[in-house]
Amino acid sequence: MKSPRKLIMAAPVFFLLTLHTLASSGYGNWPDTRHSNGHACIGCVLVVSMIEQLTQVHNSTVQISMERLCSYLPEKLFLKTTCYLVVHIFGPDITKLFRADMNADVVCHTLEFCKQDPGQPLCHLYPLPKEAWTFTLEKARQIVKKSPALTYSRSGAGICSLPFLAKICQKIKLSIQNSVPFKDADSDKYSDFPTLRGFYWRGRDCNDSNKMAYPGRRPDNWDSYQDSNCNGIWGVDPKDGIPYEKKFCEGSQPRGVILLGDSAGAHFHIPPDWITASQMSLKSFLNLPIALTNELDWPQLSGTTGFLYSTSRIKENSIYLRLRKRNHCNHRDYQNISKNGASSQNLERFIESLSRNQLLDYPAIVIYAMIGNDVCSGNIDPLPEMTTPEKLYSKVMQTLQYLDSHLPNDSHVILYGLPDGRFLWDHLHDRYHPLGQLNKDVTYAHFYSFLNCLQVSPCHGWMSSNKTLRTLTSERAEQLSKTLKKIATSQKFTNFDLFYLDFDFQEITEEWQRRGGQPWQLIEPVDGFHPNEVAIKLSSRAGYHLKA
Repeated sequence: MKSPRKLIMAAPVFFLLTLHTLASSGYGNWPDTRHSNGHACIGCVLVVSMIEQLTQVHNSTVQISMERLCSYLPEKLFLKTTCYLVVHIFGPDITKLFRADMNADVVCHTLEFCKQDPGQPLCHLYPLPKEAWTFTLEKARQIVKKSPALTYSRSGAGICSLPFLAKICQKIKLSIQNSVPFKDADSDKYSDFPTLRGFYWRGRDCNDSNKMAYPGRRPDNWDSYQDSNCNGIWGVDPKDGIPYEKKFCEGSQPRGVILLGDSAGAHFHIPPDWITASQMSLKSFLNLPIALTNELDWPQLSGTTGFLYSTSRIKENSIYLRLRKRNHCNHRDYQNISKNGASSQNLERFIESLSRNQLLDYPAIVIYAMIGNDVCSGNIDPLPEMTTPEKLYSKVMQTLQYLDSHLPNDSHVILYGLPDGRFLWDHLHDRYHPLGQLNKDVTYAHFYSFLNCLQVSPCHGWMSSNKTLRTLTSERAEQLSKTLKKIATSQKFTNFDLFYLDFDFQEITEEWQRRGGQPWQLIEPVDGFHPNEVAIKLSSRAGYHLKA
């Protein structure tokens, strides 16, 4: 076993791994080593910016601001403790660099979390220093010359490299990759644990020691003796001897809802008060451990499978909650089979995590909503990476054939089209990003450019100042939507009806404006890309009414 000293040395890397997760989740199709430097750079610039702005907001020293940030973090996942260790190691250098009037870009390049490869452009979020960049960077490097902190930033090791954590890290990794619950004693793909693909993602297991008891199944002997479908209805009415399940649910046509989606369907969300110095408090980070173990997704609040009531100022609820309100026999019958970076081209990697038995389970409404990643990537030239209509047709047909072999008869499948993402640039580019609101120095145009330079943008095609590129991206999205509509109107399947539904962001915007809102309020403020909770709840109305 590693010594306590080595464990402490690894802890700062764990904190940086957390920042890496915060920066990279939902960005890019499937993680690889090519963009790891970009994610580390974003994480560093984000945290250093927060420290710098905390000094301004509270008129305090850099050291006090770093400690203030740590004090806001919860103890869970060692976040608070690790933060203080990071401050101990990197704090002196950050303080020295700030005293020399170096901004977050310079600090992170100096500490080597950001790197400019030979022949590549310089990636920066803030305006460049008045002096030449090479001169400024060399000056900064002299300030921290021979600093022991550089050992950590140059290290590629992580907390999972520790032998006694390797097995659990591998299990968590496989759980996330395969979209199945980390804790699932009876291997029925349902869990009584909330996060790590647990019941925040699919209905809560009411008996994790019995693989024949799970949400969505037809009741065993009308659940006279036990709750086999986890909807909370079981036992026999002593007055007439009729099982409650039979009395309340027979003929009510129970059915579950299943989402096959991407990060938008999983409801990727970074709360703005996590990075806005003027809004930070002890309450800001209470949900950070839950968010991290859910890959920065909030499926419990998603437009399709969310089982918690909306935190926004609109009354619309998720499709699941509407189905449950109409028929309480649907209780807990939801599955969010979504993944950050998912597209038609990689759905096959995790679709097997879907749970539906043709003979034992109720029918389901399946919503296929890959609304971005078939046209989105962070590459310098994103056009060659876009899915063609021919490839989309082939992959969607494979998915539908898989569903036909797994869904009970009388199910329904809805194919969602792709939105027109030009909305993002049109409504956000000249507005200030949360990191730029204090000093009026970072607009979304700057933020998009920074992500594109690092090649970690969630969608270079739409989050770009290049109008031609934005137009070409929307044209391909329209072609793919037409392909989905063609499939829905021409193909027939044995066990489900097939429908197509436009993802009409213009209609959503007009509805929001009728309620007194502004278009930019429909987008996640931190990433400037994903539809926020208001937008996804408004978009879910059409999907519900289509098969209500």
